[in-house]
Amino acid sequence: MSKISPCLWFDGEAEEAAKFYVSLLPDSRIEMIQKNTVDGPAGKAGTVLVVEFTLAGQRFLALNGGTRFEYTHAISFKIDCADQAEVDRLWDALSANGGSVEQCGWLKDRFGVSWQIVPAALMQYLGGSDPAGARRAMQAMLGMVKLEIEGLRKAYEGKSVVA
Repeated sequence: MSKISPCLWFDGEAEEAAKFYVSLLPDSRIEMIQKNTVDGPAGKAGTVLVVEFTLAGQRFLALNGGTRFEYTHAISFKIDCADQAEVDRLWDALSANGGSVEQCGWLKDRFGVSWQIVPAALMQYLGGSDPAGARRAMQAMLGMVKLEIEGLRKAYEGKSVVA
């Protein structure tokens, strides 16, 4: 088990966020929910203070810290996706209900946490043995919001990406 685990700060939404995240990926579960024992900045006695959870094998802590702080792009969570179906499923789930989509496979979920939804094939095209193909794939990626494996492949191979 890793000695380091990210701590995500919430304003009363720690349990909701943790349950949402663990519903998305295999090898994910809520480990422990700790309640406030006294009234304090994080909430009234009996409300959720922290949630320890595992997300795809990585331990996390969700803390109801009181005042909301905005997340920035300086910290994001990258999910490597096996195929387009997984990209699509995670993209749709994480961007729903108030999330916002951005360029190059980035989005913010409804809690403001930044995610990168990345097909495993991306590195095959960006780091492929054909430098011109890799440049075309990079240009294609820079023009995408949600990453599309077929468009990256066509760009790498020098084929038209227009359907």
